Amino acid sequence: MNGMTDNLTLHTDKYQINMMYAHFVQGTDKEKAVFEVYFRKLPFDGGYAVCAGLDRVIQYIQNLHFGEEEIAYLRTQEENYREDFLTTLREFRFRGDLQAIPEGTLVFPNVPLVRVVGTIFEAQLVETAILNFVNYQTLIATKASRIKQVAPHEVLLEFGTRRAQEADAAIWGARAAYVAGFHATSNLRAGMLFGIPTRGTHAHAWVQAHDTEEEAFRAYAEALPEQVTLLVDTYDTLRSGVPNAIKTARLLASRGKRMNAIRLDSGDLAYLSQQARRMLDEAGFPEVKIVASNDLDENIIEGLKAQGAKIDVWGVGTQLITAADQPALGGVYKLVARENNGEFIPVIKISGNPEKVSNPGFKAAYRIISKKTGKAEADYLALQQEEDIQRGERIKLFDPVHPYIFKFIENYEAVPLLATIFTAGELVYERPSLDEIRAYHAEQIRIFWPQYLRKLNPEGYRVNLSAALWKLKMDLIHAHTIM
Repeated sequence: MNGMTDNLTLHTDKYQINMMYAHFVQGTDKEKAVFEVYFRKLPFDGGYAVCAGLDRVIQYIQNLHFGEEEIAYLRTQEENYREDFLTTLREFRFRGDLQAIPEGTLVFPNVPLVRVVGTIFEAQLVETAILNFVNYQTLIATKASRIKQVAPHEVLLEFGTRRAQEADAAIWGARAAYVAGFHATSNLRAGMLFGIPTRGTHAHAWVQAHDTEEEAFRAYAEALPEQVTLLVDTYDTLRSGVPNAIKTARLLASRGKRMNAIRLDSGDLAYLSQQARRMLDEAGFPEVKIVASNDLDENIIEGLKAQGAKIDVWGVGTQLITAADQPALGGVYKLVARENNGEFIPVIKISGNPEKVSNPGFKAAYRIISKKTGKAEADYLALQQEEDIQRGERIKLFDPVHPYIFKFIENYEAVPLLATIFTAGELVYERPSLDEIRAYHAEQIRIFWPQYLRKLNPEGYRVNLSAALWKLKMDLIHAHTIM
């Protein structure tokens, strides 16, 4: 291998290229199609997910092209692709339309996160990469948001790089965590690329590299007097680490400086933090914070807080960056409509698993916000050509699996969920800054009732189909069912 390429065009599954080739051979490559990205089940047994990955999708689409290296590689494949196909690929650029839900939005099962409208040729090519980006970043943003929910007032640091599944996962995971409310990352590349604040302390190796712990702390404080956070558990946290940190804090104070924090990375974090807090306070350093790390997640943090832990800053690594309790979101990319004689006709996927039956047709997605409370009541999927529900007429919200469960709603605002990102291959979306996305996510949290957000046994948020969409789905199921 001569080296890695930055071109992600072949960041796709081989069957996408094979389907593109088959469409090319049979002359259907220019027919239009509509695909949607969505997931069927919420991660972590939670009540919501946090949409992320759009910025990565935008960069990918903007740079999508087959270079000579990619063409040469495809020429080696056993399928023996025709040269005129490879010539077409050389001239390829994405010319379709793409709509997506903005990053930071709370999202729910079966609601389209991304919609691609273009030729079947280009729409098939982008499937794998879009799923890769959106699945991973949505998963990590959701995990980070759950951690933020149990520690809303403390500082949260993303420490996951060394356990992430390779370099891209580390930096994009750090970004997803920041979207969901984390305050900083340990990854300097993520800081440089995205403008995320960076934070770091020192390792046990720093202490071990000196004759004594006290000497190690003093040397560190002399080198970095403005940013002193000391790791106190190399030998004995309460008998050695904290007392030596207090000596260092006194040395800094004598020079007009202030120690930031100590860090606990092992042991009984609740007990150790309580004792360390007492020792620091009694020594006259109530302003020195306590940072904790060590395989933390939302459940452990919630438990430590319930035990009265005196922790001000949480460093969360492995469990966040790998989404350890659910390592994949399971988002899918499904064809929902295809061109036939110049018109889009709906298509459906039927399965023996009811949850895998797709919602057909070219659809719009809305969030129904009560004008009385300002809170989200439901998400509503309707066919694109249906009457505009934004007129505010009374609508019926019924469970698509159990239609007898329903309610009527009026005095609402129907907020479109999908923003236009690309039109005819041109980027028309004004990309918000990362801090704007983060602030938007915080606002999103506020428009949902607490019962949908709670970590354990959340109330199920409604995702409803319009009556016309539900009827279309039933008609297509019956049409494709062999009696």
